[in-house]
Amino acid sequence: MQYSGFFDEKIFILTGASPDGGAAHPDITVIIPAWNAESTILRAVQSALDQADVLVEVIVVDDASTDETATVVDHLAKSDPRVTLLCQPENKGPAAARNRALEAAKAPYVTPLDSDDFMDEGRLARLFDLAHSGPWDVVADDLYKVEAGSPDASRDRLWSTEGIGIQPVDLPFFVRGNLSALHGNRGELGFLKPLISKTFLDRHGIRYDEEMRLGEDYLLYATALVRGARFCLTDPAGYVAVVRPDSLSGNHRARDLGALVQADRQLLGIVDDDPAARALIERHKLETWKRWAWMRLIEAVRTRDGREAVAAFRGPPRVGLSLVGRLMEQAYLRTARRLTKRVSR
Repeated sequence: MQYSGFFDEKIFILTGASPDGGAAHPDITVIIPAWNAESTILRAVQSALDQADVLVEVIVVDDASTDETATVVDHLAKSDPRVTLLCQPENKGPAAARNRALEAAKAPYVTPLDSDDFMDEGRLARLFDLAHSGPWDVVADDLYKVEAGSPDASRDRLWSTEGIGIQPVDLPFFVRGNLSALHGNRGELGFLKPLISKTFLDRHGIRYDEEMRLGEDYLLYATALVRGARFCLTDPAGYVAVVRPDSLSGNHRARDLGALVQADRQLLGIVDDDPAARALIERHKLETWKRWAWMRLIEAVRTRDGREAVAAFRGPPRVGLSLVGRLMEQAYLRTARRLTKRVSR
């Protein structure tokens, strides 16, 4: 696809909006960062456009895809003024893409949607009504998870198999809900995709941390809670998260985990008078630090970087002990495999 006339801009915009800026006075802006998502982006966008009883605008930020993602969205934008396509000149990650969409959003509420996920038709109306039924700045629904390739298969809930009702969420509740030791891998509250008051975000200057490519949602939601956001969690309204083994959230690089440790340090710097929250943030930081140290060690061994391998052991004593334990576990497993091979010969 040719984008003639746009390459002299640092960030260029393609839109199918009408001269007055697209959907008139939308209630909700759905923001979708997309990178190489040509096979799923149409389903994601269409699920947002199909939302009933609310006025929706959809902003897709193509993060310098190398496939036809931008072409697919551009075709849709030309036929539907509710869709806007923003194209990043280089890949900057989902946090930067979401921030770009936040700056362009016209609605009083925003909600993130991943490019490989989708929503049931009545979801946003239910969240919108709930937001207006109480003093809520952030309204999140427990989401459904399905395996990639089986979007119509049975759905598993992320958070609870029992009814939630309307559960107020404070900072300790939220951070505890992000401890993998308590909730398993990819069962944390940071994966939620809530409806958020853009007025609240703007008033407090809250945006996604663009240095993060893992856990940027966790930091944004936690920061909102620190700044006084009134947050509630309710039963599934119809967000369907498609779980893929190669997703960014399931494959962590050392630097991404390091940035998440730094995010907890940042939170500790702004949480003063909540001992329970501070203790849980410290626990989350330690949990993440152990994973970071292990990944640093793995990457150092792969690149034969002895200095970085030694650096992986620096930190709280429990981090070093965790590394030693994992090394012993790996040595045991390798020895067991060798013995098994010998016996089978």
